[in-house]
Amino acid sequence: MTETLVILLASIALAWPLGLYLARLMRGTPMRIDVLFHWIEKPLYRVLGVDPKHSMSWRGYVVAFLISNLVLAVLTQAVFMTQAWLPFNPDNIPNLRWDTALHTMVSFLTNTNQQHYSGQSQLSYLSQMTGITGLQVITPMMGLALAVATLRALFAKPPQNAADSTTPVRVTVGNYYADVVRLCLRFLLPLCLVWTLLLTWQGVPSTLSAGPQATPIDASAGMETQKIPLGPVAAMVAAKQLGANGGGWYGPNSSVPLENPTPLSNALELIGILLIPIAIIFMIGSFTGRRKFGALVFGCMLGMSLLSTAASLWSESHSATAASALLMEGKETRFGSDGTALWATLTTQVQNGSVNGMQDSMSPLTGMVSLVNMLISAIWGGIGCGLQQFIVYLLMAVFLAGLMTGRTPELFGRKLETPQVRLLAVLVLLQPITLLGLTALTLTIPGLAGTSNPGFHGISQVFYEYVSAYANNGSGFEGLADNTVWWNLSCALVLVVGRFPILIIPLIIAAQLAAKRQAPQSAGSLQIETPTFALTLVCVVVVLTVLQFMPALVLGPVADHLSLTLQGAPSP
Repeated sequence: MTETLVILLASIALAWPLGLYLARLMRGTPMRIDVLFHWIEKPLYRVLGVDPKHSMSWRGYVVAFLISNLVLAVLTQAVFMTQAWLPFNPDNIPNLRWDTALHTMVSFLTNTNQQHYSGQSQLSYLSQMTGITGLQVITPMMGLALAVATLRALFAKPPQNAADSTTPVRVTVGNYYADVVRLCLRFLLPLCLVWTLLLTWQGVPSTLSAGPQATPIDASAGMETQKIPLGPVAAMVAAKQLGANGGGWYGPNSSVPLENPTPLSNALELIGILLIPIAIIFMIGSFTGRRKFGALVFGCMLGMSLLSTAASLWSESHSATAASALLMEGKETRFGSDGTALWATLTTQVQNGSVNGMQDSMSPLTGMVSLVNMLISAIWGGIGCGLQQFIVYLLMAVFLAGLMTGRTPELFGRKLETPQVRLLAVLVLLQPITLLGLTALTLTIPGLAGTSNPGFHGISQVFYEYVSAYANNGSGFEGLADNTVWWNLSCALVLVVGRFPILIIPLIIAAQLAAKRQAPQSAGSLQIETPTFALTLVCVVVVLTVLQFMPALVLGPVADHLSLTLQGAPSP
C-alpha cells in the first residue's frame, strides 16, 4: 500500500507543472524555449508544406490526421517486410511474415502496441528504432492533438453569425501538423531523453552492438551457449512508458530484468505510465479557463482509479484464490504480488499495456478488474483517447440528465440534439458489437481461439485479447496462440475500430456544438461542475461498461474464480 501511495503522489506532483506547461504550449503562449525549437520546426514545416499559423476546420484536421496515418502505415510496413536486407541487423533476423507485419504495423500505428511477436528475436534494431520506437513517439501525440482540438471546439467562443442560420459557420480547431510537431519536439521527446538517461543509469541496455554469447550455468538445459539479446532498449522503454504505449523490447516486457532491472527502474516506469495522462487532466483547467471542469475530470478519474487499484490489491492478497498455487506461475517475485498487481492495474487504467508480470497469472478477479479498466478506457485513459472517451461519457450523462429533468440537454449553453446523439450512439454500440461478436465467433469455430485453457479461463483469454485491442491497451493473457492469420487479421480490424472513431467522433460533435448559438446560463441550466453530476457521470460509466458486459465477465473471470474456489474447498 505504501508503494501505491508513493507512486500516485509522485506522479501527481510531477504531472502538475507538466500540465501547466502543456497548456501554455498548446495555447501558443510565447516562451523562452521558442528560440531553441524554432530552428528545428521551421524546416519541418517547409518539408510538410504547411503554414503552422493556419487554423483548420474539423474536416481539414481529420483529413490531415488520416493522411499522416496512411503515410506512416506504408513506411512502417515496408520496414517490417524488408528488415533482413536493411542495416542495423547484427543478429541477422529475417523479415516478418506478412500477417504478423500487418498486425504489428496497425498495432503500433494505433498506439496500442499489442504484440504477437517476440521483439528480441523477430525484429532488427532498425525495426525497433523506427517502426516501433518511432511510432511510440508520434502516435500518442497524434491522439493528444485530436483531444486538444476537441477542447478548442468544445470551449470555443460562439461565432458572431451563429444565430444566423442562413450563414454557414466555420469553426476552426487549430493546425494539426503544428500541434503534432510541437508536442513531439517540445513535450514528449525531452521527457523521453530524461527517462532514457535515468533507465540507462539503472542498467537498462543502450547499445547498437550485437548481444554477447554466454555459457549457461545449468548444463542440463542442453545449450552450450546462449545469446543475450541487447540493443537500444532504454530509449524504447522510456517511449513505451511515457507514451502510454506498452510494447516491450523483449517478449515478456518489463518482467525481464534487462528491461526493468531494479526497484528504482520499476518505480520510474510506473510513474512513466501515469505521468502524461494525469498531466493532460491538469492541462484542461488552464487551457480552457474552466478550472472547475478540470477538477471534475480529475476527481472522477482519481476516484475510479483508487477503487480499481484497491480492488486489484485486495484480490491478489486477500481474496479466496490469492494463495492458490495455480496462480503463482508468472508472478514477478522481485517486486512481490502487490507490486505486480499495482502495475497490472495502472497499465490497464492508462491503456499502457506493459507488464512486469504475466496478466494471465493474476487471480481471476484481478483479471476482471483489468478488463473493466479497459472497457471504461477513461480511468486516466490513453494519451488523447482517454480524454476523448471521458467526453463521450460526459455527453451521455448530460443527455440522460436532460431526459430525467425534462429539459433539452445542454452543455455549456449549447444544445445537444439529434445529430450529436446519433454519433454518440455509434460509439456506444460499436464497442459491444465488435467485442462480443468477434469473441463469440472465435470461440464457436474450432481451432481459431488457440487457448491454453478449455474452461472459463479460455473465455477470458479470448475476450481479454479483443478488449485489449479495442481499448488501445495491448496487454494480453499469455498462453493464447495469437500469432496466427486469424488473430493477426481480426485484431488488426479491432485495433482500427477502437482507435479512429473514438478520436474523430468527439471532435465532430464538439465542432457541431461550437457552431450553435450559446444560450446564457440561468437557474435552469444544468450545472455539470458539481459533485452530484460527477456521481451521475460515474454511474453512466458503470452502466455503459460493467453492466453492459456483465454476461461476458460472469462467463469468464467470475466463473473462473468460483471454479478455483470450489477446487480449494474441503470435501463435505
